[in-house]
This record gives sequence, structure tokens and C-alpha cells, in this order.
Amino acid sequence: MPIKNFRAPQKKAEKPSGSPILVSDYMTTNLITFKPDQSVMEVMDSLIKNRISGGPVVNNNGELIGIISEGDCIKQISESRYFNMPMAETTVENHMVKNVDVIDGNMNIFDAANLFLKSKRRRFPIIQDGKLIGQISQKDILKAALEQKGNTW
Repeated sequence: MPIKNFRAPQKKAEKPSGSPILVSDYMTTNLITFKPDQSVMEVMDSLIKNRISGGPVVNNNGELIGIISEGDCIKQISESRYFNMPMAETTVENHMVKNVDVIDGNMNIFDAANLFLKSKRRRFPIIQDGKLIGQISQKDILKAALEQKGNTW
């Protein structure tokens, strides 16, 4: 007979007062990623179905090699129409941003907020040991601020 656990769900351990609030505390780790050989059409479908504005592009080793966004897809649509080229064969690798800024998961969330303001980016990937481990978005920063309710700053 299986063992039943009657314990109530446990809350996430609270950080001691005065501890820095880190990017790793609020980053998304269950990411929708793309491959460089995927078609841009597949990416557009995934962006719409998952209600996201972009995502990291990784190789077979889980290493970040770029980011593709709605804007990159829209640019491809515009170019495709202008040059009368079919989109079916266009791949992520040809349209992703390859020069990607990343941040450390141990960065203070408010320093990350400052980076968002300076860079005009919507998301930053988090890398550890060369592998993509998460992503922090502007929305994640807002969630952190709401959760803290202004008590820690």
C-alpha cells in the first residue's frame, strides 16, 4: 500500500530580513526555447500559442546561442514580402539576435531592474557553467516588487 503524506503544502522558506533579493529568486526556469534550425513560422506559432514575446535559442548542448523575438519575426515578414521571398525555408539562425546580454542569477533584483531601464531589453537569460538555466523578464521584476510591497527598499 502506498504511503500517504498528510502534510500541508509547505511555503517557500522566507529569506532572512535584510537579505538581498536575487534574480535567481524570481527567474523563470521552465523556458520555451528554440533551435537554430527551426523555421521562423514554427517560432511565430509557438510565440502565439504560449503568449510570449520571444525566447532563447539554444544548441543541442543547452548553450545559449541567441534570442528570437516577435520583432525579429515581424522583420522577417516585412523582408519576405518586400523581396517576394517565401518564408517557409527561413530559419531561426538567420534571424535571431546573436549578441545576447546575459546576467548572473546572483545579481540583486533591483540592479537587474536598472539594467532593464538602461538596455531597453525585455528579458535577460541567466547562464551557469555555460548552460542556460533561466531567464528574468521585466514582468518578473514587477512580480518581485509586488511581493516585497516596498518593504525592503
